[in-house]
Order: sequence, then C-alpha cells, then structure tokens
Amino acid sequence: MALDFTTLDLLRQNHPAWRLLRAQHAPLVASFLHRVFIAPNVRTLSQADLGEALEDELFALRRQLGESAFPGSAQSYLNDWAENDKGWLRKFYPQGEDEPHYDLTPATEKALAWLQSLSERAFVGTESRLLTLFELLRQMSTGSQADPEMRIAELNRRREEIDAEVARIRAGEISMLDDTALKDRFQQFLQLARELLTDFREVEHNFRTLDRRVRERIALWEGGKGELLEEIMGQRDAIADSDQGRSFRAFWDFLMSPSRQEELTLLLDEILDLPPVVEMQPEPRLRRVHYDWLEAGEHTQRTVARLSGQLRKFLDDKAWLENRRIMDILHEIESKALALRHSPPSGNFMPLDDASASIELPLERPLYRPPFKPVLEGIALDEGDAEIDTAALYAQVIVDRAELTSHIRKALQERSQIALGEVIARHPLRHGLAELVTYLQIAGEWPHTAVDEETKERIEWEAENGVKRQATLPRIIFVRKE
Repeated sequence: MALDFTTLDLLRQNHPAWRLLRAQHAPLVASFLHRVFIAPNVRTLSQADLGEALEDELFALRRQLGESAFPGSAQSYLNDWAENDKGWLRKFYPQGEDEPHYDLTPATEKALAWLQSLSERAFVGTESRLLTLFELLRQMSTGSQADPEMRIAELNRRREEIDAEVARIRAGEISMLDDTALKDRFQQFLQLARELLTDFREVEHNFRTLDRRVRERIALWEGGKGELLEEIMGQRDAIADSDQGRSFRAFWDFLMSPSRQEELTLLLDEILDLPPVVEMQPEPRLRRVHYDWLEAGEHTQRTVARLSGQLRKFLDDKAWLENRRIMDILHEIESKALALRHSPPSGNFMPLDDASASIELPLERPLYRPPFKPVLEGIALDEGDAEIDTAALYAQVIVDRAELTSHIRKALQERSQIALGEVIARHPLRHGLAELVTYLQIAGEWPHTAVDEETKERIEWEAENGVKRQATLPRIIFVRKE
C-alpha cells in the first residue's frame, strides 16, 4: 500500500487504530484493553466480567486523578468503544447465550502492538533476522524448483554440510553461540511469538468478512435459486479454501501433532533455563506459549467451522421453495437493511413488543389443595439451667455447590479443558478449605476429569482472621464433554 497523502488522510479519518491513538481517553482505552485481553491472552470476555474489571480500573484512576476524571460508567464506556464510529471492541452474542461478550478488533491489537514497540529496547539484534531471511529465501527457491536434479543437488549440498559439521564435532571443534547471539535469537522468537497471537484475530476477522460477502451476494440475488446454487455451491468452501484458510490449516495440522507439542515443551524449558535468557527476565507465561497458540487457534477453528456450517445451512434452506412469499419478504428486508447499513434512520427502527409468545394451558394449572394444619400437642417443656454457646449456630459455612459447578461449566464454554487452579484463580475461594473440598468432590463426580500426578498446583486463600493459607495437590483438569 502506497503511503501517499490521500491514503493517509483516509486512514486518519476511518481506521479504528488511528482513531484510538488520537482519542481523548487513549491512555485509558489502551492500558485497560492491553491488561485484560493482551497480557493474559484472553480471547473473549462477558459483559459482566469486563464491566467489573473496568469499574475497578475507573475507581483506581479516580482516586489518583480526582472524582471528576472519567465521569461515565463502565458500561457506557464499553458501549461507546464498541460503536461503529470507534470500532475498538467487537460486541456479539455467543451461540446459546443471552449475555453479550466482547473481543478485541484487529485494528485495536495493531494499535496496542505499535504502542508497545515505542518503548526503548536495551538490546536490538539483527544477525538472527538476517539468517531468517536467508533461510526463507532458500526455502522458497528449493520449494518452487520442479527439476528433480536441482532438488537432489540441493539435498546433497546440505548433506555435505551436515557431514562436515559432524566431522568437526568428532574432532573436538564444537562451535557454540555466545551470549549475544542467544539474546538476539531469543528476542526474535519473542517478537514472532507475540505477532503470531496477534495474527489470529485478524485471520478470524477476515473469515467473517468472507462469510459476510457471500451472504450479501445471496441477499441481493434476484434470479432463480438454481442459478444461485450453481454460482454459490461451487464456492461454499471459499472460507476454508482461501489463502488464509489453507495457511491456517497447515499451521493447525503442524501444531496439533503430539510430537511437535512435546518437542516445543522440551525446547522452551531448555532455552528459558539458559543463563543469558534468564538475564533478560522473560515472562513466565512463555513456557506455555504454544498452549496459548493452541487456544487461540482452536477459537479461530471453531469460528471457521461455525461460519461454514451457517453458510451451508443458509444455502440448503428448503423454505425458499415451500414459502416463496415469506422468502420474498425476507429478501426485501435484507436488501433494505444492507442499503441502510451505513446511514441508519433516527429513532426506533423496528420495535418488537415481545420476542416470544407466552402460552399457559388451563390443564397445566394445579388443582386447589386445602392447607395442611398440623395439630400441636400441649406438652409442657421442662425448664433447664444449662448454659449453651449459641454463637456456633451462626458460624455455619454454607458452600453453594451449584455456583461452583456453574463456574466450571462457564469456563468450559470457552475452552475444551481447564485446570482447577485456573478456575480458582478466576473465582477465588471465599469459604477456604470447605470450598476447596467441594471442588474436589465435584471433580470426582465430573464425567471427564484428568489428574496429572507429576504436576503440582498450589491453591492459596485468605482465612477470616487474615491468615494466608495454601494447599498443594496434583493438577486436576476438567474436560468438556464433546
């Protein structure tokens, strides 16, 4: 893309990332969204959880800057950030839920990545990037070569280099990377790992754009259904067969290999324990960055599958032939909605009195039952003089088992599996050991539970007297039933 005046002026006026950088509350928006989405690698958050986190953020800022700072409520800010004129958050309803959820838009993540790149780096390496460029060029040259002799010659050259290196090692000439080279390569790995997580949101956004274009084509179609199916059915796999779809599928197949996952885990543990890397103080989360890739990729995979399934269902709808009049009306509504998408009318556009009908059958009403009046015998009570401490009656601990189960089920709606320690980290223990024992009882009755005896988890909580307590137990993983 050429960075001429016209292009930059259009980006300044229309691109959400540029709007975020010049917004009045840009420090609040950028710092808060980076803390709740980017730093912990969270894909989506419910409206209640995100609003609660923003309320805490606003409360802390008002205590620091004064009560007049940020006068709006957390919900009003979230709604404003998700409007079309901002485009910093995507507000949507997940399938099967009536509570809205929020996710970052790719433009917001680009702006946050650029802001993070402004900080000065203590070390800037260039050698590893140059070697990466040479390796990429070599792979493209070899991979695009159709001549078998040329391919064999390249493989023989690489084999000779490997044999020469083996001979040098056997002769005692072992070349090792110095501290500078290790820091250079680790810094490049860190940058690429973060960029990969950033790319997932843009890939998912592009998949939705492809799906929306096909739906618009269907909504504005004026010919017969046979012609429409002839044009669209050949492209029903356009989402998965696009360049991004094929690239993502290759990445997913590579990462889903158990041997690759084990290799990545061993390599990360080995590299992060090297003294030069330890001096750089990397984030502890880097040890499980490949699991973050899996979680983000799984979310994108579900989006692609859901969009493709919706497209097939939309095309296979037999109601277009059975109820032609209804389909014509819907077609007209869709066409007008698309025409008014960028300039919606003011006021109420299409009010609905109720989303569903309330039906009560007379036979479902229970018959009248006279109230049961118990008969109390007049027994005289003996008066005693024993002293009983009644405080124990009011010191009972009640653990809501249904609430704890709902925490686990809600977490498994977003992921295929979650550890007990992560559930407790999201919802800290309020009743101490009694609540932890209830979690363990639920784990014993859960349909699909895995216990990792080799990995230990430390559960911490604070007692009523303010004393910090902790328990160490094997890692318990709740698995969603497919």
